Amino acid sequence: MVMKLSTLFGRTLREAPADAGYPALRLALRAGLVRQMLAGSYALLPLGLRATRRIEAVIREEMDAIGAQEIRTPILQSADLWRASGRYEAYGPLMLRLADSAGRELVVAPTHEEAFTDLARREISSYRQLPVLAYQIGVKARDELRARAGLVRLREFTMMDAYSFDGDEQGLDATFERVREAYQRILRRLDVEFLCVEASSGQMGGSASVEFIAPSPYGEDVLVRCAGCGYAANSEVAVAARPSVARQPDMPLREVATPDCTTIADLARFLGIPESATAKAVFFWAPERGLIFAVIRGDLEVSAAKLAAAAGVEQLRPATVEEITAAGAVPGYASPVGLRNVYVVADPGVVEAGPLVAGANKLGYHLMGVTYGRDWEAALIADLAEVKAGDACARCGQPLALMRGIEIGHIFKLGTRYTEPIGATYLDQQGRERTLLMGCYGIGIERLLSVAIEQHHDDAGIVWPASVAPAAVHIVALGRSAEVREAADRLYDELQQQGIPALYDDRDESPGVKFNDADLIGLPLRLLIGERLLREGMVELKQRAGGERWSLPRADVVQAVRAALDPLKDR
Repeated sequence: MVMKLSTLFGRTLREAPADAGYPALRLALRAGLVRQMLAGSYALLPLGLRATRRIEAVIREEMDAIGAQEIRTPILQSADLWRASGRYEAYGPLMLRLADSAGRELVVAPTHEEAFTDLARREISSYRQLPVLAYQIGVKARDELRARAGLVRLREFTMMDAYSFDGDEQGLDATFERVREAYQRILRRLDVEFLCVEASSGQMGGSASVEFIAPSPYGEDVLVRCAGCGYAANSEVAVAARPSVARQPDMPLREVATPDCTTIADLARFLGIPESATAKAVFFWAPERGLIFAVIRGDLEVSAAKLAAAAGVEQLRPATVEEITAAGAVPGYASPVGLRNVYVVADPGVVEAGPLVAGANKLGYHLMGVTYGRDWEAALIADLAEVKAGDACARCGQPLALMRGIEIGHIFKLGTRYTEPIGATYLDQQGRERTLLMGCYGIGIERLLSVAIEQHHDDAGIVWPASVAPAAVHIVALGRSAEVREAADRLYDELQQQGIPALYDDRDESPGVKFNDADLIGLPLRLLIGERLLREGMVELKQRAGGERWSLPRADVVQAVRAALDPLKDR
């Protein structure tokens, strides 16, 4: 591929667009890697595409090394397949739906569990074919409601999807660990700092969910970490040691007047009791379930993310006063006692606490002695408590810390979540029909591109890791003489012939513009050819990281470039 700045499709920008709020996006735009087409949709220009191809090459090498086979599935899929899995309606508005000219209902695949499972149903029939690990690198589309953060949350994006099929739990466990180790090698080769954390399976379902998170102040995910024992988890599933509370003796239900006590703090002060002796009512609304009533101990806070995962909903918002009162509850004085046709989710803390003080669903009154199992019951009991900085680690007791990060990879054990409804089975050694066990593994390509830029840049521009850089060398020709141009052309051709990809700045621009663009684009090495250097038979070599530079004879350039690149690749 010819890589000359005079004809390169895409140009550098002195300033990023005003609405490009994230550092990695600003640099990607200024360096001419990407261009926004619409909200959440970006075109990859030649330099950006070459960088993503480098990322994909590393992924392919490591996945192939563990026996994975690359395939490709269509992005347009039958709606009937998604109905079979139960996700056609459950996926919600994120999934784009359409019909073809024959009236067949189709979906634009936001993910590919159904397609891979359908292929497994067709192609796998015997235990002799197991295990199977297949992957693809392709485009997905989601009508993303939160398209933001530049290349991190997109409407159209590229992912490596891998799916495994095993005959038993032991096989799935072994495959899961094999892929986990491959992911760690991929990220280390790409020179990306990351953490492995416990996570929620979300819409995918299944269990044993692990996220690969790049620490970032701009990340959407909140992580909980313990410096003492190394515990790390997404806040959606993180747990902390709860303050122990003695169970109160049983007592009868009794109504008490509590004027102007609409908050837990007001109620505890008025009655002279600790907040842990109260039951807090928190109302949410989800399209899939309607009103959701979360009940938690008064000294704790409800995590909306945990509640959404427990209730199996994608979207959750605070309920309105009208929605709460329509269910028969009174805002500020609500409790689950006496309510009907409301989806109640209880935190284990209120189940185990014994008698608590809760609302009476009557303005100005609360109930004393409210006891789970006797006075009310929940449709679901699940950990709802939000973990806060400084909470004690449940494993070692050390204080927990919070940090933000960007999810760049995610792996799940799906079990039979998709294979059972779609009918993906095999015959075991005794000829009995068994349901395949499935694993799911994903890496976001544009997210990795963004993270690589965020983690490797300085005030002047990008500082590419050698494994991701769209080219290895940036050739800068200074001066307008024919001799300089001819020498730079020969050097560019020689590097290309030697398999060293180079970007050649052959433009008629000032030295300042060329140097600034070289630093902005950020390739690992810069080669400078100018009239003075040419007279001396020398070429200047500069490393982008650290800025070290030295002059060397023209005849030694290829050898010197290889020598300079080797330690960068090893890192």
